[in-house]
Amino acid sequence: MSSSTYMSRVDWRSLARYDLPASLVVFLVALPLSLGIAVASDAPVLAGLIAAVVGGIVAGAMGGSPLQVSGPAAGLTVIVAGLVGQFGWAVTCAITVCAGVLQVLFGLSRVARAALAISPVVVHAMLAGIGITIALQQIHVLLGGSSHSSAWANVTELPGQLLDTHGAGLVLGLIVIGVLVAWRWTPAPLNKVPGPLVAIASVTAVSVLLSLDVPRIRLDGSLIDALQLPQLPTGMWGAFVTGVLTVALIASVESLLSAVSVDRMGGTRTNFDKELIGQGTANIASGLIGGLPVTGVIVRSSTNVAAGARSRASAVLHGFWVLVFALPFAGLASQIPTSALAGLLIVIGVQLVKWAHIKTATVTGDLAVYVITVLGVVFLNLLEGVLIGLAVAAGLVLWRVVRAHIHTEQMSDDRWHITVKGSCTFLLLPRLTQELASVPAGALVTVDLSVDFLDHATHETIEHWRDQHEKSGGVVRIRESGSVVMDSALQGPPERVLDPVR
Repeated sequence: MSSSTYMSRVDWRSLARYDLPASLVVFLVALPLSLGIAVASDAPVLAGLIAAVVGGIVAGAMGGSPLQVSGPAAGLTVIVAGLVGQFGWAVTCAITVCAGVLQVLFGLSRVARAALAISPVVVHAMLAGIGITIALQQIHVLLGGSSHSSAWANVTELPGQLLDTHGAGLVLGLIVIGVLVAWRWTPAPLNKVPGPLVAIASVTAVSVLLSLDVPRIRLDGSLIDALQLPQLPTGMWGAFVTGVLTVALIASVESLLSAVSVDRMGGTRTNFDKELIGQGTANIASGLIGGLPVTGVIVRSSTNVAAGARSRASAVLHGFWVLVFALPFAGLASQIPTSALAGLLIVIGVQLVKWAHIKTATVTGDLAVYVITVLGVVFLNLLEGVLIGLAVAAGLVLWRVVRAHIHTEQMSDDRWHITVKGSCTFLLLPRLTQELASVPAGALVTVDLSVDFLDHATHETIEHWRDQHEKSGGVVRIRESGSVVMDSALQGPPERVLDPVR
C-alpha cells in the first residue's frame, strides 16, 4: 500500500479521537520495553528503539492485522543474545535481514496459516521457557553481577552471587518490581499511565537525585550513530542459515499468534499472509539499519486495543513518537540503572509463565509436553526445546491413538461383551487382535463400537474375526453407536464426523 493510498483511507476524526491517544499510550509502554529487550539481547541499547520505530511504522502500515503493534519482542531475546555472542552484532543484523526475506516469501507463498498448526501447548511452553531464561539471567544483573551464557550456569552461580550483592542497585530493582506488581491495583485515572514507564522513570530520577553509584546503561553515541549496515559472516555458514531459519520461524509464529489474540480482543480480522509480508519487510528494514528483529508484540498490541485504537494509524503513530523522542532525547537512557531494567525484565519474564496455560495443559493431559518443552528451551536452546516439544506432542497423540479403549468382559458362561471406543487405526491392531482372540469359540459376542475414526485395516481385522468366530459356531452382534460406522472404511479414506445434534 502506497503512502498516498493509505493516507486517503484515513478517517481523520477517528484518528484524532481514538488512534492518536492510543498511540501515545503504546509509545509510553514501548519505550522502556524496547530498551530492556535490547539489554537482555546483548545488543546495542539503541537497536531496541530502532526496531520499535521500524516495527511501528513499517509493519504497522504494511501488515495484515489492523490493531497489532510490532517491535522488539522478549520472545527473541535468547536467540538474539546467542547470535550476538556467536557472530557479533553486524552479522546478527544480516541474519535479521535474511529472516525478513524468508518471511516475505512465506507470505507470498500463502503458507502463513500453516504456522498456526503448531500445538498451542508447545508455543505456550516455549514462551514460558524464554521467560524463565530471561528471569534467570536478569536476577544476576539485579544483584549487581552479570548474567552467564547458560541457564545451568545462572542457576549454579546464583548462591555465590547472593553473597556478593550490591545493595543500592538491588533496592532500585526491587522498587521497579514492586511498582509493576502493584500497578494493576492503582485507581483511575492514575492507572492510565503505563506502569513500566512510571517504574523506570521514578527509579532513574531517584538514583540521579541521590547520586547513587550504580551501573547504568551504556550508549555508543546518538540514534544516528547507532545506525549500522549488516555484514555477512566470513565462515560458519551452517550456523548462519540455522540462525536465519530460527529467527524467521519464531518471529513468524509469535507474530501470527499475537495477531490471533488481537483479533479476539478487538473484533478484527487478520490477513495472515499480508501480516507475514509486513513483518518480513519490517525485519529487512530493521536489519539494514542496525535494529533488533521485529515481531508482533502482544503486550503493546493488547495495550493498543485497551486504549481504544480503531485502525493501524495507532501503530504507525507509536513508531513515529518513538522516533521523535529518540532523536533528541536518547541520551537520557544512559541515566537508567541497569538493575532497574533488570527488574522490568524479570517481571516480563515471569509474566510469560502463565498459570492459565499450565492449568489447561494439566486438564488436557498435555502437562508432560509443557514441562519437557520448558526444560528443553531453558537448558538446551530454544530451537531444540521446541523440536523436542513437538516430537513429544506428536508422540502423545500417537500414544492416545494406540491406547484407544478396548474392554472385554464375560457376562455369563457363553455370553461376552467387547467395547471399543476412540480412534481405530492399524496401530491398534496388536491389542485388538489380542482381545478378540481371548473370546472362546462358540460364544455369543456383542461388540459395541463407539468410534470417531476407523480405517480399512481395523475393519478387515474385525470382519475376519467375525467370519472365523461364526464358522466355529459362535454368534457376533455388532452395535455401532459412534459417529463413524464399520462400512465407512470401504467407502474411501476414513473421515472424522461430528456427532449429530440430538
